[in-house]
Amino acid sequence: MTATPHTDWLAALSPWPKEFGLGRMQRLLAELGDPQRSFRAIHVVGTNGKTSTTRMAAALLRDEGLRTGSYVSPHVTSWGERIQVDGADCDFEEAVGRVRPYSDGVPQFEVLTAAAFAQFAACGVEVAVVEAGLGGRLDATNVLNAAVVVLTNVALEHTEILGGTREAIAAEKLAVITPGARLVLGEPEWEAAARAAGAVSVRVETGGNAAVAAAAVSELLGREVSPQLLAVPGRFDVRSETPFEVWDGAHNPAGMRYLVEQLPDRRFVVVASILGDKGVDEMLATLAPHTDHLVATESHNPRVLTAEALAEHARRYVANVHVVTDPLAALNAARTLASDDGAVLVTGSLYLLAELLGDAS
Repeated sequence: MTATPHTDWLAALSPWPKEFGLGRMQRLLAELGDPQRSFRAIHVVGTNGKTSTTRMAAALLRDEGLRTGSYVSPHVTSWGERIQVDGADCDFEEAVGRVRPYSDGVPQFEVLTAAAFAQFAACGVEVAVVEAGLGGRLDATNVLNAAVVVLTNVALEHTEILGGTREAIAAEKLAVITPGARLVLGEPEWEAAARAAGAVSVRVETGGNAAVAAAAVSELLGREVSPQLLAVPGRFDVRSETPFEVWDGAHNPAGMRYLVEQLPDRRFVVVASILGDKGVDEMLATLAPHTDHLVATESHNPRVLTAEALAEHARRYVANVHVVTDPLAALNAARTLASDDGAVLVTGSLYLLAELLGDAS
């Protein structure tokens, strides 16, 4: 992908702010005419499954004849993937160009969020399904007066920011509930906390991401719709049947546990890159029963473990560990190790998948 001027500018911004808060976001949106007020919203928070839930809810809304936007992060194939209108990637240069003149000193994720909202308003979106970035209470997306909030699940993540217990993290995520909002839960244990946070109604749906997405759309429309499965890049993405090859961006222990539950009963050669703050040993221990060979590599994310550091961890759990720093070379090495009758699993980080797909920006 050849980066264009606004994309270059955006990619150079700091991904996250030095201090979290909603003030910058509120000022930026005010400069843009508060586009977030022009559409109804479903706000998706949680630890895992947010992107899949967001995309499937948006697809259901499109099927109902509504002009629909969706906003997710991070991207796997291109920046434009983050902002879609009626299922198509946006004109990313146009979206970012619309907000750039007002964005001095604004970090990357807040610019992206404002660009999404402005694009939705410009395109006449009726309903947007918006995935939160980090937590909820202080996340840039927490400027929506969402009619429906979804909490997919809660696991330990970003504990230095969100708190050291699942209960504390759930409270941060449930803080996006606004008066009158309906809540859909993927885990029943948060029902009391959700009601205390102000949800006007709470619906529990434990049937997986597709069922949660359908429940959210049903709550918005006031009538039941049926779940619809949708392939989402980087989420149990079967890239080849012969040999069998799966790419999945499971990036924390809970996500890895969910992934291995979906795997067929066979041995995989694993290609992995993991960020240093993501519970690497627990992730590797979860993978270990499914592999005899792990190829340790690294993405260009500044928080990534080096391939050698990942290999040091992996040797505690996996019999054969190989170090190949370049992701594409690592993938090719895994394919060679798997041979014609083997299977390959690429996992540990969506940033790894993005680089393998040729967009490391």
